[in-house]
Amino acid sequence: MKIIVLGAGRVGQSVARSLAAEQNDLVVVDADEESLKHLEEVEELQTVVGYASHPEVLREAGAEDADMIIAATDSDETNIVAIQIAYSLYRTPIKIARIRSAEYVREKNLFQNDNIPIDTIISPEQLITDHVERIIEHPGAIQVVDFADSKVRLVGVKVQAKAPMDGWPLSHLQQLLGNIDTRVVAIYRGDRAKDEENSGADEVSAVEKSIIPDGRTVIHAEDVIFFMGRRRDTAKVKAQFYHDEVPCRRIMIAGGGNIGLLLARKLEDRYAVKIVEMDPERSVYLSSMLRDSSVHTGDAADIDLMKKEYIEAMDVYCALTNDDEANILSAMLAKKRGAGKVMSLINRPAYVDLIEDGMIDVAISPQQITIGALLTLTRQGDVVAVHSLRRGSAEALEGVAKGDSQTSQLVGRYVSDLNLPESASIGVVVRGDKVMIAHHDLMIESEDHLILLITDKSDIHAVEKLFQVGFGFV
Repeated sequence: MKIIVLGAGRVGQSVARSLAAEQNDLVVVDADEESLKHLEEVEELQTVVGYASHPEVLREAGAEDADMIIAATDSDETNIVAIQIAYSLYRTPIKIARIRSAEYVREKNLFQNDNIPIDTIISPEQLITDHVERIIEHPGAIQVVDFADSKVRLVGVKVQAKAPMDGWPLSHLQQLLGNIDTRVVAIYRGDRAKDEENSGADEVSAVEKSIIPDGRTVIHAEDVIFFMGRRRDTAKVKAQFYHDEVPCRRIMIAGGGNIGLLLARKLEDRYAVKIVEMDPERSVYLSSMLRDSSVHTGDAADIDLMKKEYIEAMDVYCALTNDDEANILSAMLAKKRGAGKVMSLINRPAYVDLIEDGMIDVAISPQQITIGALLTLTRQGDVVAVHSLRRGSAEALEGVAKGDSQTSQLVGRYVSDLNLPESASIGVVVRGDKVMIAHHDLMIESEDHLILLITDKSDIHAVEKLFQVGFGFV
């Protein structure tokens, strides 16, 4: 696809890198020449210097024959105007805009071709809020995503020592679950540098390897496993890998910006929520916008303030300011002072890698969360949902099988007979309202929704081709 990305900020750059890596023809536009230098010199992307909403700049970027335009600047108004111009002058087929303000999103009929012709709105703040809320709802989980209109849930969890499945092969899981059916689709494990039997040591290198498991695969503490199943069964399955589950009641949020406010609004009816905000004026505003949350003015990295607010009693601590360093510092302080699960919003990928196995339980990457929503729109075949996992190294996707046994590589075939890449695993098949675990003897029918996890992104296009219908299908 020929894609124009407007804005070379953190979101724009991350989107551009991800889409360029998938062999799309990409052009990035920004008024700041310095922001474009790295993309041009290191990433070898085409760039155009200029204001994203100016017609001549869009023309220079190739809007006349672009397949998609993604307006991802920091200004909602610039994004809206740029999309309107691209549609009015060039009839760009696919138009996506980053919209941060809830005031715009709240107007249901505003973004239509007769009004403002935006096909898809991407709100990183809302996506991050939903992501954090799902993790809070599932103690022990490091990632939670939904598919098939929320009928199916994919959960990532780090295995606890002495959990029911620690040291057992996956075939043992069904004995623990009884009538509940689930599928472990991937395991991530530290690569053991030496043969443990011979060395007598548990030396583990920093290299992580992915495993597509079968019933003989033995689960070890510290493994990160991803499983799929019915949403209602999530808690029971997770408990077999993470048993020390304490109900969440008290939550502290550091940072009362857009994300902090949205999250507090979503949680305050079910949990006791505290917000710590540095700016006194913003604190007053937060108090006026929230019903049951308590708002405190101060620095979340202030030890005395943390003591005063009983940080040790918090079940969850979320550092959500716009400063990576402040988030990391306050989250580590909260963990050291006795908070339960700590999460930190981190924009810089290098920081995510640095802290992943440290004192912070969950590193929240806005770029990876946002990219998943965008990748859905660039996938070929009948792919209806995409989620980026493991810092973009893996993907979970939902695709629809179309056609018949003559025109489809999926329809009329058993799961065991599908020509899947080695890194791909089907977890669940959804047929209407029926959710079925993808056992080897399940035959795929037309209109089935298949939910897969692919641990090697180089295999994505091979998976996409499976969902493409051959000639003869009408």
